[in-house]
Amino acid sequence: MSKPRVSVTSESPSGRNQTFHDNRTGRNMNRQQFVRSIEIGNYEHYHVREINGIKTPVSNPDKSTNNNLG
Repeated sequence: MSKPRVSVTSESPSGRNQTFHDNRTGRNMNRQQFVRSIEIGNYEHYHVREINGIKTPVSNPDKSTNNNLG
């Protein structure tokens, strides 16, 4: 099984994903940077949800495990 496109590298004490690593490009992003990249179309298998008033990146629901945030 291959690595997911994006991995979570840190979480807040409440469990919210805070920083991310693009395993394809090597780019590290905070939540806001990743949200913006999704919104402009750079990550087609991810979308943004507003959870408790905070834009949060999530993987699209599908049968693939290659795009899950892990």
